[in-house]
Amino acid sequence: MDNGTIYVRERGSLRRVSDIVLAQPKPALSCRRTNPFVPRKEHFIFTYNEEGSLRYTTKSLFDITLLFVVENIHHVDSLVGFPEQIGDKLFVAAEETRVFLNPDISSKALQLFSDAYGDMVLGSLCLRNRFPLLHERMNEIKTFHSLKSLDLFGCKLGDNHELFQHLTSTSLASSLIQLFIGSNSLSDAGLQRLTAPIRMMHKGLDCLQLLDVSYNNISERALGYLTCLPKLANLDVSGTSLKLGTGLKTTIWKLLGLSYSEKPLDTFDHSRCKTEGWAEQVVNQWEMNSSQMPKQKKVEESRISALRFFGRQKFVREILNATPLAHKCVEEAKSERLHFYRPANSDRRERQIFSVANNDVQTLYHGIKKRKLQSETCDTLNQSPPRKHLPSPALTAEDVDLLNSY
Repeated sequence: MDNGTIYVRERGSLRRVSDIVLAQPKPALSCRRTNPFVPRKEHFIFTYNEEGSLRYTTKSLFDITLLFVVENIHHVDSLVGFPEQIGDKLFVAAEETRVFLNPDISSKALQLFSDAYGDMVLGSLCLRNRFPLLHERMNEIKTFHSLKSLDLFGCKLGDNHELFQHLTSTSLASSLIQLFIGSNSLSDAGLQRLTAPIRMMHKGLDCLQLLDVSYNNISERALGYLTCLPKLANLDVSGTSLKLGTGLKTTIWKLLGLSYSEKPLDTFDHSRCKTEGWAEQVVNQWEMNSSQMPKQKKVEESRISALRFFGRQKFVREILNATPLAHKCVEEAKSERLHFYRPANSDRRERQIFSVANNDVQTLYHGIKKRKLQSETCDTLNQSPPRKHLPSPALTAEDVDLLNSY
């Protein structure tokens, strides 16, 4: 069987599969067989009878086949068309055999399940303040292309993170509804870079309804970059450079059609965001596996010891300076919340808001008079997409440079 030819019947046709090396069975003390088709210890269930004697029964052919597929999951082309019940059992078997902890095949395996079962694999992912997990499992996280809610609060993304391109990709365009990117050291340039593909190519984040950009260093200029999100209904800008006032309320209403909420919105409550789906325990396995790395722990401990030994005064000074900032953030979180929402009766003004948005964005960027072509451009935005050879009037020279960099 090791050198034999394998044939696969798919969609009514029989084809030959070559260059496939089946996974070798795990070594067992009670069995020296190496042929994967020969019954092994894993094919039996050991139990005790009423008299206390050991007895064993063979597993069903389905369970044996399930184990065989899991061990060779990297050779599977597609799971599309298989029932959800089969996919669920196959995913549980792969999770129990720790397939998703293997960096060589974990991305391939998760991609198979995501393509076939979508949001059932993972519909909501919460990585709040878990930036080591995000950076360590970046390739695996990108395979979850059916997410409805993604919480990246406090993940230290910055302005030039590689995840931006995935957030605005077509794979997440029709599924992502809630996005939390607060406390990520984002600036106006970061939001400009994040929304550049949407504003220029009109693709990405088509269904986004909730956006959290709180506790980032963004100004009123960044609001103009959010006009490309047609279904945005909830916005959190707490802890930013924006100050609550009549001017801010008017600007956000004209640009985005959102009103200020006197009470904090429950939709921005962290307790509502959870990791849900088949891969929930997989994410927990990743975090537990990363926390059980002794080498990394020793390196961090030695680094802290070195800081305390060689720079004791600097270390203590940083700790003392950091404490009031943390306390201040807690007070701000309890006192002032800048939450904006779309009123129920504002749907009629949606077209008018987006036509006026381009004029307001131009005023924020350049502070010049309205161009003569703006009225014509507003009409074309409501009727048909802009021509390819004419740049959009809402784009600046920086946007063009970003477009060239993609």
